[in-house]
Order: sequence, then structure tokens, then C-alpha cells
Amino acid sequence: MAKMRTVDAAVAILEKEGATEVFGLPGAAINPFYSAMRAHGGIRHTLARHVEGASHMADGYSRAADGNIGICIGTSGPAGTDMITGLYAAWADSIPMLCITGQAPVAKLHKEDFQAVDIESIAKPVTKMAMTILEPGQVPGAFQKAFQLMRSGRPGPVLLDLPIDVQMAEIEFDIETYEPLPIEKPKASRKQLEKALDMLTSAKHPLIVAGGGIINAGASAQLVELAEILNVPVIPTLMGWGAIPDDHQLMAGMVGLQTSHRYGNETFLQSDFVIGIGNRWANRHTGGLDTYTAGRKFVHIDIEPTQIGRVFSPDLGIASDAGAALAGLIELARERQAAKSLPDYSGWVAECQERKGSLHRKTNFDNVPIKPQRVYQEMNKAFGRDTTYVSTIGLSQIAGAQMLHVFGARKWINAGQAGPLGWTAPAALGVVRGTPDATVVALSGDYDFQFMIEELAVGAQFNLPYIHVVVNNSYLGLIRQSQRGFNMEQNVSLAFENINSPETNGYGVDHIKVAEGLGCKAIRVENPNDMPAAFDKAKALMGEFKVPVVVEVILEKITNISMGVEINGVNEFEELAETAADAPTAILAKA
Repeated sequence: MAKMRTVDAAVAILEKEGATEVFGLPGAAINPFYSAMRAHGGIRHTLARHVEGASHMADGYSRAADGNIGICIGTSGPAGTDMITGLYAAWADSIPMLCITGQAPVAKLHKEDFQAVDIESIAKPVTKMAMTILEPGQVPGAFQKAFQLMRSGRPGPVLLDLPIDVQMAEIEFDIETYEPLPIEKPKASRKQLEKALDMLTSAKHPLIVAGGGIINAGASAQLVELAEILNVPVIPTLMGWGAIPDDHQLMAGMVGLQTSHRYGNETFLQSDFVIGIGNRWANRHTGGLDTYTAGRKFVHIDIEPTQIGRVFSPDLGIASDAGAALAGLIELARERQAAKSLPDYSGWVAECQERKGSLHRKTNFDNVPIKPQRVYQEMNKAFGRDTTYVSTIGLSQIAGAQMLHVFGARKWINAGQAGPLGWTAPAALGVVRGTPDATVVALSGDYDFQFMIEELAVGAQFNLPYIHVVVNNSYLGLIRQSQRGFNMEQNVSLAFENINSPETNGYGVDHIKVAEGLGCKAIRVENPNDMPAAFDKAKALMGEFKVPVVVEVILEKITNISMGVEINGVNEFEELAETAADAPTAILAKA
């Protein structure tokens, strides 16, 4: 066998495991690893401006395509702690991601050495494994285990911490004899799936709730196939949005307190049976459990056994990979279809379609300053079926999920549970790395955009083009809206008179100048009728210069977006669309 440094062995393992996309920042304690990447030559590195940004880039890369695992690397101490928010976002949404940190020498770990911190202990709550590798000979096995854990069961992130002397130590290692460990995923039995299908076909108004686990499993086509065989409507969760195209006749809308459709909530309330596949019954999807569960039976299929019963006890729980469960259900459903023993749900489907065609929120407003609903209407017109949207949190994300359209798996990429402000821009850069031929459109409010705005320079430096729509109301809009219940509006305004940019008219930060200063292109829109031309220009600029292009839309400062605390009590602040002209980009035209 060959004698080599542990870092050279680790880099060779990255290549063999198919993880060759790295985002990070070099520094003294991780420089040996950088030297190994340089010597290897097959690992592409994208230099971030902030280590948290690098972690979100790696996260976005992992979410962009089936099988991707993004890698984030940085030096010791603050680089590791900067990664924690990124690890949390990936862990919360079941995303595989590998973080690698440099560390002080083993002998100095207890001596409060410069930038030495117990990152293993800090990272453990938000990873599947966090390990400071103290013995050089453990490095290959630790990386091997890391990749197995990231891919097995419920996917998730791992952090490996490498003391600098461990990185530089030599070991015997032969990459030719290295093999990835087998991936472990539970699989539903035929008996379990027969029971689930019996319960579904005994119902009058069944629904399939499609979670992000279906997308993680690469099983969106199987979901659509099962739904079509059974002729049963599908409710995607926010993380499962796109598993069935929005314009499919069995896509019945999203359910929830915020990122939901009026027709989706109404359809759910009419159901009597729900089979959830690869979902986790998030509280912003369910609202109050008494309302959510009343009058209906539940089957829950999830890859993580301890997820079943975590939020409420289903009538039947099955631990299974979503893809394996769907394959088994399809086989059983086809057998019953051939035997002509499946119920006819055409009447139920027609009811759902009628709601989908009549319960539209109005989007066609001509107000100046611009109402946010009009922005999403124009985005629907400007961007095609193959567009990949990236967003995280805020009124922009909530309204976007209510009004934008998604037509395929991994076309809506969202930090769902953690919702960290600042995630959107670096994650979008990671998505571009992962799908370089895709049209990527990010969506942020002004505060999310400002959080990690420096990462735009990464897109300029490495030619990572995408369009970033920034809806600017110079407010923390979601917090302002939530403060209504406290009869206050405290510390939520971002507005000020910018003495260097009076053209912002009191909206504060000049995002155009900042974006251009970071090497990008930018456009400001103040009239709704100018949006089509602005989006066309953004596409042209993106194609010409291969850099991020910011389209800032100046909104009315105060807008309340539909939301509530119960799925049967969502507060609607705008009127329903009364005619097709009120919501011209609705999926199903109003009669």
C-alpha cells in the first residue's frame, strides 16, 4: 500500500464517493487539506466570503440534484461555529452535507489554544455525526462512515474535525481497495402496504400528503404514477412542492397556515383519510392538531421510525423509504386495478378541481408602490416551467408559495424548518453549481437579502449567474405582521433617508449600488407595468455577463399576507379573484 498524508487519503475518498464540489475559506489550521485538494486536482473549490455562506452554498448544492453532497470546509474555531446555522438548516430538512474543519493540534485541545473550540460537542445536536478525529489511522474510516450516515435512513449532515497534526500525519492507504459502505434504508413489507391501501380504498375522500422525503428519494415520478392509478388527489407539503406538477389535475393545492392555497385547505377539510409519505406533519402545515385530525384517519410512512407518532399518533405507521413504499403501493394498486376492485374517485377529484378553479387569491393589482401579489403574477409570466426557485423565510417566501407555480421536483428549494435569514443568496449559488444549465431565480425580502449580501461577489467572481428578485418594503414584514397581535410595530422598520442615494426615496439601503459594487448587475422597478421589461433585461444581462442579476421591486411598505393559526381560520386580507382577469396566471382559470 502507498504511504500518504491523511488529507491526501481523505481527498481521494471524496472523489470515490462522488463528492467533488467544495465551498469554503482557507486558513492555517485547514491548509494541509487545501494542499491535498490542490495536489489532487479533481476537487472544485468555490471561495465564499463568509463561512456561514459557504455552508449554505454546500446545502444548496446538495438540494439541487439527486445524489449531490455538498462540502463546506474552513479553519478552526470561528469557521466551525459559523457553520452551525448551515448544519442546522440541512439537518432540519434532511439534507446530506459534509462540513470539514481544521483544528488545533491534538496535544493542545485542552490548552485553550488559538481558535481551538470543541466543535464536536457544539455540532452534535444538529448533525448525524460530529467527530474530532484524534488518530490519523481513523481518518479513512471516519470519512467512510460519514458518507454512509449522510445517505442512510433520514439523510442529514456530518461534521468532521481534523487537528492539524492529524492532517499532516502519514498513514498506509490504498484508494483502489476503498469501497463505500452499503446504504441502509428501511423498506415497507407487502403486508404493511396492503393494510395502508385497504384503509385508503375504504375512504370516500382520500388524500395523499407528499413530503420532502419523496423528493429526497428521487421518487416523484412514482408518486404521480400511484396517484394516477388510484385517481386520488395529492397535497404536497412545502418541502414536497414540485413532487407533482402544479398543473396536474390531481394536484389539489398546499395546506397550512401560511404557505398554502385556499383551495388546498378547503379540500383537506373535506377529506376523511390521509396517507402521508415522507412528511413530518410540520406545525405550519397542520396548525392545531384537533382541527387537522378531526374526522379523518391517517397513515404515516416515513424513513425515520422515531418520526412516526412524534407530532400525533397515526392509525397506521410504517417505517420505510418513500421510494420503496411507493414502488410497493404501485404494485398493489396495479393488481387491484387489473382486478377492477379500486373505487371510483372521479367525483371527489371533480370537487377538488372545482375548488382549485374558484378559490384564487387576487394577484392583478396596479397600485404604486407595487403590491407584492403583482410581483408573483409577473414572475409566473416571465419564468417558464423549468425555473428553479430558491427562497427561505419571510412574507416574500410565504406569498411566493401561495402564488408562484412549480412544475417539478427540486424546482422549489427552500430552507423549510430552520428558515435562516440570509440563506437564499448563498444557497442559490450552490444550486447554480449543482445545476449549471438551469434557470435559477431567488426570492428574498430586503432583510433576507441584506443578511449575506456579500456572497453576491462569489457569483461575480466564479460566474454563477442567477436572477435574484428582491421585494423591498423596507420592513421586517413578517415580524411586523405578527406584532399586530401585540398592538405594536416595534423595531421592524428598515427605512431611512439615505444621504448617498436619495433615489431610494426613504427606503434605506441602496441595493442597486451594493450589488453593482459586488460585481453584479441590478435593476430597480417602481411601476408594476415595468416588471416584464425588467425581467427580460435581467435574463439578457445574466446571459451576457454570467453574474447574478438583482431585480429590486419597490413594494408598498405595509402589506398583510394571508395566514392564521388554524387551517380553517386563515385570515384573508385581500378579496378573492372574481374573474379570470383578477388572477390571470392562476393554474386553473376561473370560470
